[in-house]
Amino acid sequence: MTGRQSKRLIGALDIGTAKIACLICEVEGWDVRAFGLGHQRSRGVTAGVITDAAEAEAAIRAAVAQAERATGMTLAEVYVSMSCGRLASLSFAAHAQVGSNGVIEADVARLHEGARAYAERDGRALVHMNTLAYRLDGELGGENPIGMAAAKLTADLHAVTADEGAIRNILHVVERCHLTVAGLIAAPYASALAVTTQDERRLGVSVIDMGGGTTNWATFGAGNLVQCAGFATGGHHLTFDIAQNLRISLAEAERIKALYASIVNAKSDVSDRFVYAIPGDGEDGAGQMTRAQLSEYVRPRMETLLRSVMAHLPPARDGGQVVLTGGASQLVGLVAFASQVLARPVRLGRPLQVSGSTTGADSPAFATAVGLALAAPDGDAGRTQHRRPAQGYLSRVGRWIGSGL
Repeated sequence: MTGRQSKRLIGALDIGTAKIACLICEVEGWDVRAFGLGHQRSRGVTAGVITDAAEAEAAIRAAVAQAERATGMTLAEVYVSMSCGRLASLSFAAHAQVGSNGVIEADVARLHEGARAYAERDGRALVHMNTLAYRLDGELGGENPIGMAAAKLTADLHAVTADEGAIRNILHVVERCHLTVAGLIAAPYASALAVTTQDERRLGVSVIDMGGGTTNWATFGAGNLVQCAGFATGGHHLTFDIAQNLRISLAEAERIKALYASIVNAKSDVSDRFVYAIPGDGEDGAGQMTRAQLSEYVRPRMETLLRSVMAHLPPARDGGQVVLTGGASQLVGLVAFASQVLARPVRLGRPLQVSGSTTGADSPAFATAVGLALAAPDGDAGRTQHRRPAQGYLSRVGRWIGSGL
């Protein structure tokens, strides 16, 4: 991956179900220097989808203002994560006839224009598209086919699409915050860039981003994104399970999850008790439970989630390494448990090569924000395309540029 500019100042906005995070940073090559991080409890967002524009706008404004105060800078544009709208992958080949003078830029442009139209059929919107390989008359043609002789140019492509309505709502709310959306980037793709190395992506790796309301994953092979998808299940569903089983409030269930939940049990967990408030029973209304008993509620939910992802991942031989990231991935014992369920090596992914004095930017919970900065287009022609809206809300839909990754 070449051609990246030496330094770029980036504003990254991750709109999640559990939190909204804004990162102001400088990117040099593949290193991220964090200047300021703002994050707020998410409001008006369910499973990554905007459900209350006013509430979402207030939370975004607060997160951006916090980051701006930390840096003394004012953001004009941001790169925004995209995790809603039923993200789905599509792999296909596009073709273009070539004239007698060989492949020219117009041939490549025509091929990709047709590919975009194909990916956006049936009311879907293109979020991301990358070229896996070019072929000239059926034979591999390298990364840049310009000037090569052939009768037919073929591109093997991978696209990530989402529902158009979900994208329009995100653009609308961010614009109400007086911010220009410089680009929409698939959240699992961004997270994967932040927590994996180039060697891992070349050898094959799958990154599972476990958020509050969604679980998304991205798979790389030979350095290329080959799969990207997700579903609306995440850490909040574990909170619901605890609340339902203990007959307690969601706030109390979230507290218990954060302080006591784990997948694996130590010997002391059988006798290590904690108390929790029971609604409506006054000050004396307190229940008791051991950590071991709590894990009996935690383990089935996480196993179901992991097996649901496993059904979509490529065989272990095609990308055996798995990296867990996201706020819900920090559950005690989850890495070892996931390795057993998925039957492949698993590690916890923290953003790599993050410097600066900003506290928390290297946490798995902020992998998407860091990855947005790494994925941000730098203006060079390249093999990856991201959704980059034009000025004006209505005209933003369907505009694309090359990103230089």
